[in-house]
Amino acid sequence: MQAIDYHGIIPAIAVPFNKDFSINEPDLRRFAQWLGKQEGVKALMTNGHTGEVFSLTARERAEVTRITADAVKDICPVISSIVCEGINEAVEQAGWAKEAGAAGLDVMPPHHWLRFGFKPEHCLDYFHAIAEASKLPLIVHIYPAWTRGSYSSQLLADLARLPYVKAFKMGEREMNKYARDIKEIRAADPTKALLTCHDEYLLSSMVQGIDGALVGFASLVPGLINDLLKAVRAGDLHEAMRVQALITPLKDAVYGAGEPTGEAHGRMKAAMALAGIISDGTVRPPTHAPSEEELTLIRAALQHAGMLKQNAA
Repeated sequence: MQAIDYHGIIPAIAVPFNKDFSINEPDLRRFAQWLGKQEGVKALMTNGHTGEVFSLTARERAEVTRITADAVKDICPVISSIVCEGINEAVEQAGWAKEAGAAGLDVMPPHHWLRFGFKPEHCLDYFHAIAEASKLPLIVHIYPAWTRGSYSSQLLADLARLPYVKAFKMGEREMNKYARDIKEIRAADPTKALLTCHDEYLLSSMVQGIDGALVGFASLVPGLINDLLKAVRAGDLHEAMRVQALITPLKDAVYGAGEPTGEAHGRMKAAMALAGIISDGTVRPPTHAPSEEELTLIRAALQHAGMLKQNAA
């Protein structure tokens, strides 16, 4: 099994569908191979929000991981997100992901925590059970600070001390807490990788001193995100601002003024199809395809970035 290098770009991948909403395996294979070969890409992540994970059954999630891992077996490792409601289900799905070829797991908070909250020991028990059952390295998926599934800085420090936790997908979307969390995790264990997942403000989150980016937006613009990370690492603010200026119109067309949502993921898939990255931008219900007005903005942003496929204008 391939070791994971967390210091770079890890795209959370979109999943191409056929018109009947089934998984388009040939397109997924082509897309995964193309993406895995992009400069700066260290791994691919399946079953994130960008992959419309909530529209996939548990078996389909394992199938997406199997297809992706097989397609890139000689290119890069694959990480699978675990999105479950309880420990038994999480252990089961972690086993399926491992059998499918996942080299690591991204652990999202159970979604009933968003409604009812949780105690720190609930979280630690959850991570321990998944790690013990799978024996795979884990990424802590941090939810926005305004949700009841948000982890305190102290809890993040406790997670950083666990030997099987290797990285953090930092999605606080509140920059004061983001800065505090970085400080606390670094103090607890400076070897743990910190990955921005702020698709909608990449530059401002990268300059906080992170190690890479684990973002769905890298399904569309992996090269630009890698260029941005390289500029930030080099301390070249002028180059970083130039690259961000290419990214911003696309970011605005996909995400608007808000955070990533199901509809935003649909807009990004449309952009990927118009750029020739995937053959079809079909999304699964209840997500809707973008409107004609939204498609006009997407085409203009792709044109600005030099990414619009010749016959897509």
